Order: sequence, then structure tokens, then C-alpha cells
Amino acid sequence: MLVRIGLLTDGGYPYATGDSRLWCDRLVRGLTQHEFDLFALSRTAEQEAQGWVQLPVHVSRVRTAPLWTADEDTLGLHAPRGVLSRLLTGGGARSYGRRERRRFTAHFTALATSVCSAGATGGERGEGEDPAGRGAPGEAAGSEDARFTEGLYGLAELACEHGGLPAALRSETAVRILEAACGAPGTGRTVQSATVPDLLAFAAELDRVLRPLSLDWYDEESLGAVDLCHATSGGAAALPGLLAKRFFGVPLLVTEHAVQLRSHYLAATGTPLSAPVRALLANFHGRLAGEVYRQAALITPGNTHARRWQERCGAEPAKVRTVYPGMESGRFAALGENEGDGGPDTLVWVGRIEPAKDLIALLHAFAEVRRAEPDARLRIIGAPAQGPEGAGYFAHCRALAAQLFPDEAADAHAVGDNPVSFEDIGGVEVPDLAHAYAAGGVVVLSSVVEGFPISLVEAMFCGRATVSTDVGAVVEVIGGTGLVVPPRNPRALADACLALLRDPERRARLGAAARARALELFTVEQNLAAFRGIYLELISRAPVRREAAAAHGGPRPFATPPEAHVLGLWPEPDEGSAPEPAERTPSWAGARGAGDGDV
Repeated sequence: MLVRIGLLTDGGYPYATGDSRLWCDRLVRGLTQHEFDLFALSRTAEQEAQGWVQLPVHVSRVRTAPLWTADEDTLGLHAPRGVLSRLLTGGGARSYGRRERRRFTAHFTALATSVCSAGATGGERGEGEDPAGRGAPGEAAGSEDARFTEGLYGLAELACEHGGLPAALRSETAVRILEAACGAPGTGRTVQSATVPDLLAFAAELDRVLRPLSLDWYDEESLGAVDLCHATSGGAAALPGLLAKRFFGVPLLVTEHAVQLRSHYLAATGTPLSAPVRALLANFHGRLAGEVYRQAALITPGNTHARRWQERCGAEPAKVRTVYPGMESGRFAALGENEGDGGPDTLVWVGRIEPAKDLIALLHAFAEVRRAEPDARLRIIGAPAQGPEGAGYFAHCRALAAQLFPDEAADAHAVGDNPVSFEDIGGVEVPDLAHAYAAGGVVVLSSVVEGFPISLVEAMFCGRATVSTDVGAVVEVIGGTGLVVPPRNPRALADACLALLRDPERRARLGAAARARALELFTVEQNLAAFRGIYLELISRAPVRREAAAAHGGPRPFATPPEAHVLGLWPEPDEGSAPEPAERTPSWAGARGAGDGDV
């Protein structure tokens, strides 16, 4: 059965770099019985410069749009070019006619009021508190949600008919509306303290996040032609899916391996944005997440940790189904089937060197291990995160290692007799990832923040015993096949490592159990089987959106009938057969070209 899937991505597939790129590629290549249209948002010019991965033949079309520029030639926005040019060069909402200005003011006021309202979301809460930030449910929360959706879809319809949202959202009218909404009674103290520069910064961020509303993807030849929209994350990626459902009745499936709202909370703390701007953005993302979860036909988190966040942010438990991300197990097969124990006195850490991985705690823990077991070694295998922060953290870790082991200074790459080594994958000692896990008898994860722990699953495929911190989905992934300790606790981490280093039989037993668990739950094959069933389930529940194809035929539920892909000539309809009906087209969807992002 052929189904046409609209795959919605944000900063990932089909670009060669980005989030969930490998997972999306495996999904598309594994479901060859379906046809895929890609609708991709890019994050940076550097990402676009890296190019795309090679796409399989059943990807019929790719539409792309950047979230990092306001240039009209790359956005593919709705509106005649002359009108759009005036809007993007400073005309703002004033370039609309009187009726359009009133519509923009009304819709943006509704959205701004809901975002600025106190208790809307977790904008003024810590991460450990209620992530939805809604407090006790009631009529107030429901009315603010309704006001948000009224504003969001009203702005989308305005953009589809007249264009101009990027400039309108940055206009003086928009800033005045935000100023009034922030100062209204009942808003939080942080939001009320917003200054004009804060409002300008928030308007610029809002323009970027709402950029998908202004794209030319919403007609019967684009998102209206697919049978199912599959958003590979929440947030901006899901916005086209919301509009496809509203305008065309296309069902929406949302997959989140890391909850977009949680990711925003974590990322916001490291930005130079002021507290009022961070609070407003958190409120907006919370409202948007709630609307995405309400409209999705099904939500598939990548783990139970993500599922808890989604349900606390408004997702109905009946619509949430955990589907673990599939990973390639073949490249670890030889190591996993080998009964060898690697370096029995060696701890191995594998990953990207950055503050969230808390290598500082690991180094302090290893100092305790070294005092108890003088022959123990620690191999840190991986490259620092890109940018000055990653380089600075890497330098700090090396300096700490030299300080903790002054008589045996840690070298950058050499292994030798040094108790701690920092190594890259691809060198002589560690030519590939499998060799990294083969380098030790115990694999350690010391993170303070983690979503789905990929390195942990890879170690399990390799049959390695593990010691991990209790963060993210670690406990769910391990399932009793490894030792788990509290984060930021070097003493507990050291004790767990010593327990496994001193007990080879226990290491072997846990490693074998870990490999069996990983092969059962975390392979590409189980992930593909799950989505194969989900696609057909959602299509079977979706209403038929097209009229009868002929007098003697039944309704045509799919965008592309399966016989269209079979070679050969097909008979013409009988003379008495009804002609192919015209597709329904919204009143605002005029004739448009394919756009710069078409393939």
C-alpha cells in the first residue's frame, strides 16, 4: 500500500549535518513502499553550504526554506514580488491595506496576550518545576490556549493571502502590541519588566520561529497533496503540519527524540538574551508545544523521559506511544559476539567533550579509582564540541588531568603509561567507533544532561558493562543491565567503577545482558517496523479527502494510487465514466511557481 508522506524537518535531513539526520535517512530508506516529500527548514548558512545527503529514488520532491535569513529570494514567501519587496524594506504592516492591518492587529494581539499572560508556561520557572508551567488546569488556561490558536492560525491565513509576516512581526505596530500585552494586569513580574530593546529582540526571535507561516508550501500541489505529515521534532518543524491539518485535513504525526520545549529551556540559559526575552520565548514555545500536541493524531517520543515531558505539557496519554530510535548494530556485531573483555583495568568514556558531559566529575572520580587500583587507566575518546566553549572546556579538562596526576602528565594522544589519555577516533590506536568501546572493560557515562544516550546503547551493542549517571533516559535504556549513580557525585561514580573493575564475572554477565537488551529494543529494524505500522494505522483512521475517481470506482484515499508506479499502459476510462474531479483549493491559494527550494 503506497502512502505519500510529507516529512517535516528543522535543521536536519536532508542536510549533511544536523539533528536526527541519520534517523531520518534510515527511516526513508527503510520504508521503500512509501513515497516521501521533504519539507526542510535550515538553521545556518554553514549547514546549507555542507549540502545534502544522497537521497533515495522514492523521495519525489524536496522543498527547503532557511530560518536564518529574511532575504525574499530564499524565503519563497507568499505575495507578489513588488509587494513583498516593499514589506521587507521597511514598510511593515503599514504596507497592508486597511482591512489587512486590522486583521494583523487583531490576530497578533490575541497571540501576544496569550504569550504574555502569567502562568501561560514555564517562562519564569526553573527546569525542575512543572515544564508546562500551567499550574492547576482551568478555564483561564483553556481560554489563553484558544486565544493563542486564534492568533496563530489567523496570522497564517493572513500570510497565505497577503504575505508580509516577516516585516509585519518586526514593525512598530507589533512592538506596540507586545508592549501593551506585557504591561497588562496579570502578567508575570519578569515579563512586565520588558524594555523596548527586549521587545525588539523578542519580535526578531518570533519572526524567525514563525517563518514557516509565510512559506508557499500550503496548496494542493505541496502539503495539500500528501496523505500524512510526519514532523521529526516539535516547534518550527511542526508548524507546516499544523497548517496542513487546518487547511487540508492532513493528519499529523510528531516524533520527538528530545522534547523541543525542554531543549529550548536548556539552551536559553546559555544565550545573551535578557530575562524578559527568555521568559517570553519560553511562554511562546510552551503555547506552541501545547497546540502541536493537541492537533497531532499521534505523538511518538523516543523514550519515556521525553514522554513524561510531553504529557506534562498537555499531550493526551492516549495519543502518546514510545518508539525507541533505531541504531545500526551491525558495525558492533564482531565486538559484541567476542567474549573478550578489552582492557580489564581500563575505563572508557566515548562522546563529544562539552560541559554537559561533566568530565570534571569523571576525572575526580578516577582519582579515587586510581588511589584504590593503581593500575587503572582512563581513556577519554572523542573530540571537543565546536566553538570556543568546547575548546575552552577541553583545555580545562586536560589541565585538571595534569593537576590530578602531576607525576604522570596526561598527553593529548599517547596512551603509553599515562593513567589518563585524550584520544580522537580515526587515529592509529582508535581507528573507528567499535575500537573505542573495545579499548576498555567498563564504559562510563558521566553526564549531567542527557536525552537518549546514544553512546550507552553503542556500548550495549558491544557487550560492555556500563556505569552511568541517572539523567535523561539512562535508567530506561539500561534496564538493570548496568550500574547507575546520581549525577555530580564523583564518590558514587568511583565506587561503581571499582565494583566492576574488581569483578570480571559480573562485568561479563552485565555486558551480555546489555547486548541482548539493545538488540531487542534499539535496532533500526524494530524502529522501521513500528513506523510502518503507525503510518498505515493513521491513514486508516484519516477521512477520505478526495471524491470518487470514476463512476465505477470507490473513493481514492491516497494522493498517489499504487498503480501509478507500475510500468505499462493502463486502459482509458469508459466513455460513461465521470471525469477526474477538480481538487479542492482554498480561496487564498492562487497559482504559484515551484519556488527556489523545489527539486
